[in-house]
Amino acid sequence: MSRIAARRRVTRLTIGEPARIAPDSLAVEEPLEIRVHGRPLAITMRTPGSDFELAAGFLVSEGVIHHREHYATARYCAGATADEGNTFNVLDVGLAPGVAPPDPSLERSFYTTSSCGICGKASIDAVRTQSHFAVDDDPLMIDSSRIAEFPEALRAQQAIFDRTGGLHAAALFDGVTGKMLVLREDVGRHNAVDKVVGWALENGRIPARSCVLMVSGRASFELTQKAMMAGIPMLTAVSAPSSLAVDLAEEAGITLVGFLRGNSMVAYSRPDRIIHGVAPAPTDSHNSQVPSSAQIHPSAQTSP
Repeated sequence: MSRIAARRRVTRLTIGEPARIAPDSLAVEEPLEIRVHGRPLAITMRTPGSDFELAAGFLVSEGVIHHREHYATARYCAGATADEGNTFNVLDVGLAPGVAPPDPSLERSFYTTSSCGICGKASIDAVRTQSHFAVDDDPLMIDSSRIAEFPEALRAQQAIFDRTGGLHAAALFDGVTGKMLVLREDVGRHNAVDKVVGWALENGRIPARSCVLMVSGRASFELTQKAMMAGIPMLTAVSAPSSLAVDLAEEAGITLVGFLRGNSMVAYSRPDRIIHGVAPAPTDSHNSQVPSSAQIHPSAQTSP
Protein backbone atom coordinates (compact mmCIF):
# COMPACT_ATOMS: atom_id res chain seq x y z
CA MET A 1 0.00 0.00 0.00
CA SER A 2 1.25 3.47 -0.89
CA ARG A 3 1.84 5.91 1.94
CA ILE A 4 -0.12 8.55 -0.02
CA ALA A 5 -2.90 6.63 -1.74
CA ALA A 6 -4.54 3.33 -0.77
CA ARG A 7 -6.50 0.90 -2.94
CA ARG A 8 -9.89 -0.38 -1.79
CA ARG A 9 -12.65 -2.40 -3.41
CA VAL A 10 -15.84 -0.38 -3.70
CA THR A 11 -19.34 -0.88 -5.04
CA ARG A 12 -20.25 1.57 -7.79
CA LEU A 13 -23.95 2.29 -8.20
CA THR A 14 -25.51 4.00 -11.20
CA ILE A 15 -29.26 4.42 -11.47
CA GLY A 16 -30.60 2.10 -14.15
CA GLU A 17 -27.44 -0.03 -14.28
CA PRO A 18 -26.25 -3.11 -12.35
CA ALA A 19 -23.96 -2.58 -9.37
CA ARG A 20 -20.27 -2.99 -10.13
CA ILE A 21 -17.47 -3.97 -7.74
CA ALA A 22 -14.19 -2.31 -8.70
CA PRO A 23 -10.95 -1.06 -7.14
CA ASP A 24 -10.67 2.60 -6.17
CA SER A 25 -7.94 4.88 -4.84
CA LEU A 26 -8.33 6.71 -1.54
CA ALA A 27 -6.22 9.48 -0.06
CA VAL A 28 -4.36 8.17 2.97
CA GLU A 29 -5.02 9.94 6.27
CA GLU A 30 -2.76 9.15 9.23
CA PRO A 31 -1.83 10.98 12.43
CA LEU A 32 1.50 12.74 12.75
CA GLU A 33 2.72 13.56 16.24
CA ILE A 34 5.12 16.50 16.23
CA ARG A 35 7.56 16.64 19.13
CA VAL A 36 10.14 19.30 19.94
CA HIS A 37 13.20 17.97 21.78
CA GLY A 38 11.18 14.89 22.72
CA ARG A 39 8.26 16.85 24.17
CA PRO A 40 4.91 16.29 22.41
CA LEU A 41 3.59 19.48 20.82
CA ALA A 42 0.71 18.49 18.54
CA ILE A 43 -0.91 15.67 16.63
CA THR A 44 -2.30 16.48 13.20
CA MET A 45 -4.15 14.26 10.77
CA ARG A 46 -2.31 14.44 7.46
CA THR A 47 -1.44 12.68 4.22
CA PRO A 48 2.05 11.17 4.66
CA GLY A 49 4.75 12.84 2.63
CA SER A 50 6.84 16.01 3.05
CA ASP A 51 6.51 15.51 6.83
CA PHE A 52 9.69 17.45 7.62
CA GLU A 53 8.33 20.40 5.63
CA LEU A 54 5.00 20.03 7.41
CA ALA A 55 6.67 20.21 10.82
CA ALA A 56 8.82 23.17 9.80
CA GLY A 57 5.84 25.04 8.36
CA PHE A 58 3.77 24.28 11.44
CA LEU A 59 6.47 25.77 13.68
CA VAL A 60 6.65 28.87 11.47
CA SER A 61 2.86 29.22 11.61
CA GLU A 62 2.94 28.97 15.40
CA GLY A 63 5.68 31.58 15.70
CA VAL A 64 8.24 29.16 17.16
CA ILE A 65 10.78 29.65 14.36
CA HIS A 66 11.12 32.11 11.50
CA HIS A 67 14.54 31.40 9.92
CA ARG A 68 16.10 28.30 8.40
CA GLU A 69 18.89 28.37 11.01
CA HIS A 70 16.31 27.86 13.78
CA TYR A 71 15.35 24.41 12.42
CA ALA A 72 18.28 22.19 13.34
CA THR A 73 17.16 18.57 13.01
CA ALA A 74 14.14 16.39 12.34
CA ARG A 75 13.86 12.63 12.61
CA TYR A 76 11.24 9.93 12.81
CA CYS A 77 11.12 8.25 16.19
CA ALA A 78 11.83 4.55 16.50
CA GLY A 79 9.94 2.77 19.23
CA ALA A 80 6.69 4.46 18.35
CA THR A 81 4.89 1.14 18.75
CA ALA A 82 4.80 -1.48 21.49
CA ASP A 83 7.20 -3.70 19.54
CA GLU A 84 9.69 -0.83 19.14
CA GLY A 85 8.76 -0.38 15.49
CA ASN A 86 8.75 2.84 13.51
CA THR A 87 5.41 3.94 12.08
CA PHE A 88 6.90 7.12 10.58
CA ASN A 89 4.04 8.91 12.31
CA VAL A 90 6.07 10.43 15.16
CA LEU A 91 8.50 13.21 14.28
CA ASP A 92 10.92 14.85 16.70
CA VAL A 93 12.27 18.30 15.82
CA GLY A 94 15.42 19.75 17.29
CA LEU A 95 15.74 23.53 17.49
CA ALA A 96 19.04 25.36 17.17
CA PRO A 97 20.86 26.42 20.35
CA GLY A 98 19.39 29.61 21.74
CA VAL A 99 15.98 29.15 20.11
CA ALA A 100 13.27 29.18 22.74
CA PRO A 101 11.11 26.04 22.90
CA PRO A 102 7.39 26.36 22.19
CA ASP A 103 5.37 28.07 24.86
CA PRO A 104 3.27 25.54 26.83
CA SER A 105 0.15 27.38 25.68
CA LEU A 106 0.80 26.08 22.16
CA GLU A 107 0.55 22.45 23.23
CA ARG A 108 -2.57 20.82 21.85
CA SER A 109 -4.75 19.07 24.39
CA PHE A 110 -6.06 16.81 21.64
CA TYR A 111 -5.37 16.12 18.00
CA THR A 112 -5.82 18.55 15.14
CA THR A 113 -8.27 17.24 12.57
CA SER A 114 -7.51 17.32 8.86
CA SER A 115 -10.15 20.03 8.40
CA CYS A 116 -9.07 22.34 11.22
CA GLY A 117 -5.57 23.60 11.87
CA ILE A 118 -6.29 25.37 15.15
CA CYS A 119 -8.43 22.76 16.91
CA GLY A 120 -7.20 21.82 20.33
CA LYS A 121 -5.29 24.97 21.20
CA ALA A 122 -5.14 25.48 24.91
CA SER A 123 -6.69 28.96 24.85
CA ILE A 124 -8.47 31.41 22.58
CA ASP A 125 -5.54 33.82 22.96
CA ALA A 126 -3.26 31.20 21.40
CA VAL A 127 -5.28 31.29 18.17
CA ARG A 128 -3.80 34.65 17.16
CA THR A 129 -0.06 34.82 16.72
CA GLN A 130 2.33 37.68 16.07
CA SER A 131 4.39 37.57 12.89
CA HIS A 132 8.07 38.48 12.70
CA PHE A 133 7.48 39.83 9.20
CA ALA A 134 5.49 42.84 8.02
CA VAL A 135 3.79 42.45 4.65
CA ASP A 136 1.93 45.74 4.41
CA ASP A 137 4.93 47.37 2.70
CA ASP A 138 5.64 44.47 0.32
CA PRO A 139 6.19 45.97 -3.17
CA LEU A 140 4.35 43.16 -4.99
CA MET A 141 2.40 44.35 -8.04
CA ILE A 142 0.80 41.69 -10.23
CA ASP A 143 -1.48 41.73 -13.24
CA SER A 144 -4.95 40.26 -12.79
CA SER A 145 -4.48 38.19 -15.95
CA ARG A 146 -1.47 36.48 -14.35
CA ILE A 147 -3.41 35.75 -11.15
CA ALA A 148 -6.15 34.18 -13.26
CA GLU A 149 -3.63 31.59 -14.51
CA PHE A 150 -2.81 30.25 -11.05
CA PRO A 151 -5.82 27.91 -10.50
CA GLU A 152 -5.20 26.05 -13.77
CA ALA A 153 -1.49 25.77 -12.99
CA LEU A 154 -2.35 24.44 -9.53
CA ARG A 155 -4.85 21.91 -10.85
CA ALA A 156 -2.47 20.66 -13.54
CA GLN A 157 0.07 19.61 -10.90
CA GLN A 158 -2.33 17.81 -8.51
CA ALA A 159 -1.15 14.31 -9.33
CA ILE A 160 -2.52 12.63 -6.19
CA PHE A 161 -5.86 14.41 -6.51
CA ASP A 162 -6.16 12.91 -9.98
CA ARG A 163 -5.90 9.44 -8.43
CA THR A 164 -8.08 9.98 -5.35
CA GLY A 165 -10.18 13.13 -5.76
CA GLY A 166 -9.68 13.67 -2.04
CA LEU A 167 -6.81 16.09 -1.46
CA HIS A 168 -6.40 19.82 -1.06
CA ALA A 169 -3.50 21.63 -2.66
CA ALA A 170 -1.46 24.74 -1.97
CA ALA A 171 1.20 26.35 -4.12
CA LEU A 172 3.60 29.26 -3.86
CA PHE A 173 4.09 31.42 -6.94
CA ASP A 174 6.73 34.03 -7.65
CA GLY A 175 4.62 37.15 -8.07
CA VAL A 176 7.18 38.78 -10.36
CA THR A 177 7.69 35.96 -12.87
CA GLY A 178 4.49 33.99 -12.28
CA LYS A 179 6.55 30.81 -11.87
CA MET A 180 5.23 28.11 -9.54
CA LEU A 181 7.89 27.55 -6.89
CA VAL A 182 6.35 24.60 -5.07
CA LEU A 183 3.08 22.67 -4.78
CA ARG A 184 2.03 20.32 -2.02
CA GLU A 185 -1.09 18.19 -1.52
CA ASP A 186 -2.68 16.96 1.68
CA VAL A 187 -5.98 15.76 3.06
CA GLY A 188 -5.93 18.90 5.24
CA ARG A 189 -5.81 22.32 3.60
CA HIS A 190 -3.80 23.73 6.51
CA ASN A 191 -1.29 20.88 6.21
CA ALA A 192 -0.82 21.60 2.50
CA VAL A 193 -0.02 25.21 3.37
CA ASP A 194 2.34 24.20 6.17
CA LYS A 195 4.20 21.94 3.75
CA VAL A 196 4.57 24.86 1.33
CA VAL A 197 5.76 27.16 4.11
CA GLY A 198 8.16 24.46 5.32
CA TRP A 199 9.60 24.20 1.80
CA ALA A 200 10.04 27.96 1.74
CA LEU A 201 11.83 27.86 5.09
CA GLU A 202 14.18 25.09 4.00
CA ASN A 203 14.98 26.96 0.77
CA GLY A 204 15.65 30.35 2.31
CA ARG A 205 12.39 31.91 1.06
CA ILE A 206 11.06 33.08 4.44
CA PRO A 207 9.85 35.78 4.45
CA ALA A 208 8.25 34.99 1.10
CA ARG A 209 8.46 38.52 -0.26
CA SER A 210 6.57 39.25 -3.50
CA CYS A 211 5.09 35.75 -3.53
CA VAL A 212 1.50 34.55 -3.90
CA LEU A 213 0.00 31.65 -1.95
CA MET A 214 -2.71 29.81 -3.92
CA VAL A 215 -5.07 27.34 -2.23
CA SER A 216 -7.57 24.96 -3.78
CA GLY A 217 -10.42 25.59 -1.35
CA ARG A 218 -11.69 28.45 0.75
CA ALA A 219 -9.61 31.13 2.46
CA SER A 220 -10.06 30.66 6.20
CA PHE A 221 -8.66 32.62 9.12
CA GLU A 222 -6.01 29.97 9.78
CA LEU A 223 -4.71 30.04 6.19
CA THR A 224 -4.57 33.83 6.21
CA GLN A 225 -2.66 33.65 9.48
CA LYS A 226 -0.19 31.16 8.01
CA ALA A 227 0.42 33.51 5.07
CA MET A 228 1.01 36.36 7.50
CA MET A 229 3.44 34.33 9.61
CA ALA A 230 5.44 33.38 6.49
CA GLY A 231 5.58 36.96 5.21
CA ILE A 232 3.43 36.21 2.14
CA PRO A 233 1.73 39.39 0.84
CA MET A 234 -1.03 37.77 -1.25
CA LEU A 235 -3.39 34.84 -0.66
CA THR A 236 -5.65 33.61 -3.46
CA ALA A 237 -8.36 30.96 -3.26
CA VAL A 238 -10.83 29.39 -5.65
CA SER A 239 -13.61 29.70 -3.09
CA ALA A 240 -14.83 32.23 -0.54
CA PRO A 241 -13.02 33.72 2.45
CA SER A 242 -14.49 33.98 5.91
CA SER A 243 -15.19 37.33 7.55
CA LEU A 244 -12.39 36.76 10.07
CA ALA A 245 -9.97 35.96 7.25
CA VAL A 246 -10.79 39.29 5.63
CA ASP A 247 -10.43 41.11 8.95
CA LEU A 248 -6.97 39.61 9.50
CA ALA A 249 -5.90 40.30 5.89
CA GLU A 250 -6.89 43.96 6.25
CA GLU A 251 -5.11 44.21 9.58
CA ALA A 252 -1.91 42.60 8.27
CA GLY A 253 -1.89 44.27 4.86
CA ILE A 254 -2.37 41.03 2.91
CA THR A 255 -4.07 41.08 -0.48
CA LEU A 256 -6.82 38.49 -0.17
CA VAL A 257 -8.47 37.21 -3.36
CA GLY A 258 -11.37 34.78 -3.42
CA PHE A 259 -13.64 33.21 -6.03
CA LEU A 260 -10.65 32.98 -8.39
CA ARG A 261 -12.28 31.15 -11.26
CA GLY A 262 -11.84 31.54 -15.00
CA ASN A 263 -11.22 35.18 -15.79
CA SER A 264 -12.85 36.62 -12.66
CA MET A 265 -11.92 37.12 -9.03
CA VAL A 266 -12.92 39.16 -6.01
CA ALA A 267 -10.34 41.19 -4.07
CA TYR A 268 -11.37 41.58 -0.43
CA SER A 269 -8.36 43.54 0.81
CA ARG A 270 -5.43 45.52 -0.61
CA PRO A 271 -6.62 45.53 -4.26
CA ASP A 272 -3.95 48.14 -4.99
CA ARG A 273 -1.43 45.35 -5.60
CA ILE A 274 -3.48 44.06 -8.53
CA ILE A 275 -2.90 45.69 -11.91
CA HIS A 276 -6.19 45.56 -13.74
CA GLY A 277 -6.11 47.51 -16.98
CA VAL A 278 -9.50 47.77 -18.66
CA ALA A 279 -9.99 49.63 -21.92
CA PRO A 280 -12.41 52.54 -21.41
CA ALA A 281 -15.87 52.16 -22.85
CA PRO A 282 -16.52 54.12 -26.08
CA THR A 283 -17.79 57.62 -25.37
CA ASP A 284 -18.81 60.67 -27.32
CA SER A 285 -18.78 64.31 -26.41
CA HIS A 286 -22.53 64.26 -25.77
CA ASN A 287 -22.63 61.19 -23.55
CA SER A 288 -19.51 60.84 -21.42
CA GLN A 289 -19.45 57.84 -19.08
CA VAL A 290 -18.05 57.59 -15.59
CA PRO A 291 -16.22 54.32 -14.70
CA SER A 292 -18.08 52.15 -12.24
CA SER A 293 -16.72 51.58 -8.74
CA ALA A 294 -16.05 47.96 -9.69
CA GLN A 295 -13.71 49.12 -12.49
CA ILE A 296 -11.82 51.37 -10.11
CA HIS A 297 -11.68 49.00 -7.15
CA PRO A 298 -12.02 45.26 -7.89
CA SER A 299 -12.97 44.71 -4.25
CA ALA A 300 -16.23 46.53 -4.88
CA GLN A 301 -17.48 43.63 -7.01
CA THR A 302 -20.02 41.32 -5.44
CA SER A 303 -19.37 37.62 -4.93
CA PRO A 304 -20.55 35.23 -7.65
